[in-house]
Amino acid sequence: MGDRVAIVGVGHAGFAPITSGLSYKEQTFEAALRAYDDVGINPRKDVDSFVAVSEDFWEGTSIFDEYVPDQIGAALRPVHTVSADGLFAVATAVMLIRSGAAKVVVVEGHSKASDILTLGSIHQFALDPVYNRPLGISPHAIAGLEMNRYLEATGTSEEQCALVVQKNRRGALDNPRAAYPTEVTADDVAASEALWWPLRRMDVAERADGCVVLVLASGERALDLTDAPVWVLGVGWSSGSPTLESRSWEEAEYVRAAGDRAYRMAGIGHPTRDIDLAEVDDTYSYRELMHLEALRLARPGDAGPMLEEGYFDRDGELPVNVSGGSLGQGYLFEANGLARTMECVLQLRGEAGERQVEDAGVAVAQSWRGVPTTSAAAAVFASNDAVAS
Repeated sequence: MGDRVAIVGVGHAGFAPITSGLSYKEQTFEAALRAYDDVGINPRKDVDSFVAVSEDFWEGTSIFDEYVPDQIGAALRPVHTVSADGLFAVATAVMLIRSGAAKVVVVEGHSKASDILTLGSIHQFALDPVYNRPLGISPHAIAGLEMNRYLEATGTSEEQCALVVQKNRRGALDNPRAAYPTEVTADDVAASEALWWPLRRMDVAERADGCVVLVLASGERALDLTDAPVWVLGVGWSSGSPTLESRSWEEAEYVRAAGDRAYRMAGIGHPTRDIDLAEVDDTYSYRELMHLEALRLARPGDAGPMLEEGYFDRDGELPVNVSGGSLGQGYLFEANGLARTMECVLQLRGEAGERQVEDAGVAVAQSWRGVPTTSAAAAVFASNDAVAS
């Protein structure tokens, strides 16, 4: 199988707005048990390396990776910590396997967002300490400015952004792990509290607690472990400008760079033709449309009208965020990318239940770490049948 890498096991715990009676360690242990049971391995014997995603600022503890090994079965084992979104950890696992350093790698990411009491203050650390941080700018204010610029530059409307919320919240009704499943209309979004114009309360994904654990393996090992591997065809990541003053406000060029790298590695020449479904970042409603355009799944300014026409519905030409996305599942911080990856795996294995996309063979997942950062990652996955054909 050469350099091939596959996802062979998935597990999760949550997702819920608040899990007051459950610690992050218990969440992680539950997700890990499910992942190991899914593929039938013993982490103490069958796993060569572990990758965890965490951010000390969220956790409230320095060198947080020291608190991860016990609950994933990695005590006294190699554990790599990536202070980034979960898709970066998937890319790290791919590199560990393709380099020959490991044959089986476990990736973990979690959110215990309900424990975070000073989120706004923590966000300030991502802003320039001289020019921006003293202003005390909310990330929603930055998102509002960006949304306004994106709408003006592309001709996208607030109503089209509201339709993203309607689609994803409705899609979450068929996802048993979603924290915010509900039937809403675009009018409900328009009537919700104004945050920073034109951004409204329902345009923003609400926080959730949860954990996702994935098991990846080399080609030969994958076929020994499962009859339904989901192959990682390509991964890519990129960062844009770290400063508010010098970044592009109407497009996510760093998402485009990450997507293009993943497409090249996967041999995807025509994303609109070759991709069957997409799980993309929708931290803010307008961001789903912006990211679809950056991933070359729609031309600039076309994502909104395509959404109105049903192109991105579950039964449309290109189903997008049928899981409910972050707007429906909840915002999971570093675990966001892993939640998107898990949905792609379930879809490509034909195990997505009522939200199953018919004939899904190739999927793309994309993550963004959120305002005010400009880091993003993308990955392309394929079912075993799609690769065999």
